[in-house]
Amino acid sequence: TVYRQGLSHRYGRRMQTISGIHYNFSMPEAAWPILQQADGHAGSEQDYRTASYFSLIRNFRRRSWLLLYLFGASPAACSTFLAGHPHNLQKLEGGTLHLPHATSLRMGPLGYQSDAQAALAVSFNCLDSYSKSLSRALSEPYPAYERIGIHDGNGLYRQLAATLLQIENEFYGTIRPKRSIRSGERPLRALAERGVEYVEVRCLDLDPFSPIGIEAATLHFLDVFLLHCLLDESPRDTPEEIAAMSRNQHKVAQNGREPELRLERGGHEVSLVEWGRELLHECAPIAAALDAATSRRGEGATPHRDALAAAAALLADPSLTPSARSLREMAQGFDNSFSRFALARSVRHREALLTLPFDAGSEKRFRRMAEESLAEQRRIEASDQMPFETYRQRYLAGELPLDDDR
Repeated sequence: TVYRQGLSHRYGRRMQTISGIHYNFSMPEAAWPILQQADGHAGSEQDYRTASYFSLIRNFRRRSWLLLYLFGASPAACSTFLAGHPHNLQKLEGGTLHLPHATSLRMGPLGYQSDAQAALAVSFNCLDSYSKSLSRALSEPYPAYERIGIHDGNGLYRQLAATLLQIENEFYGTIRPKRSIRSGERPLRALAERGVEYVEVRCLDLDPFSPIGIEAATLHFLDVFLLHCLLDESPRDTPEEIAAMSRNQHKVAQNGREPELRLERGGHEVSLVEWGRELLHECAPIAAALDAATSRRGEGATPHRDALAAAAALLADPSLTPSARSLREMAQGFDNSFSRFALARSVRHREALLTLPFDAGSEKRFRRMAEESLAEQRRIEASDQMPFETYRQRYLAGELPLDDDR
């Protein structure tokens, strides 16, 4: 797509090889009237829901470093990924670059980051402040991107726009407010008209030790953690705190397993381990409540409390974290070669997944879905009469007619 082409010109094609888990989280619709009444909020349910999700987001951004420590799994990279680029990584044999205490290089300065966006201090105090911050980035030209141009000399598109952000999705953060959109609708317009529907967590590395990239225990922990972010008091953010949150993220991404690492909180320094233990202690009642709910359904297990206990073990012993395990397995089994380690893990996971039974009913259902999707694509393409340049300009201006049936 033209958008992806723009990303390659702005950040380089190698950056597009980076991938991670996006985890969507929302509260049941039936919960909102109960929470609104408990909070004594007199506005509309949509306004309350949106304000509550922004409250969650602010707390998440303050505490998301904990997820990098617990689940970060990218402490190393192949040297070819950074060929020709300055970096502070240390060399290992086997063509590998790493930092000895790193957790998630993907979420640090060497990941899908942007110097241009570094100065973009987006406030999540409310939908209005968030929209205004992004709207400026979507409308103000950025000199380096103006030099790229919209087209090349042959009329081929190089990017959608020369602004700091081509579209809203280009804003890289650990979490986003989201809303289902209609065909041709800008995400900010959808949020403004219908409010926040869910949040998208974007700071999770793929787990190299799981065939599907994430374990059930991680999902249970995320649900507890996100509920705590929603229900806990969430002060308004400030430019100073936004900068501190970014520094904490980069510290943990690059040096999270460093003994005695200290982070910034409220203008003071605090031990990562101490802060992490405080958060797990605060999450305990939520985990117990969720387990009680599953017990009432007859499941009789304690997956959420078990997930907190596993997280506590990782805080107590950094060698148990996925990042430490990755470096250890690379050293012991692959002569410190990141490429060989990654390939071996990929082959093992492929074989594990292929051994799973795949019933005929599921295959038939997926084939039918694929056929329906292709038919819908043909229908859309056959009815498309608008030149792309007209579409591009009208989309960026928010002037496209919307498909209300979607």
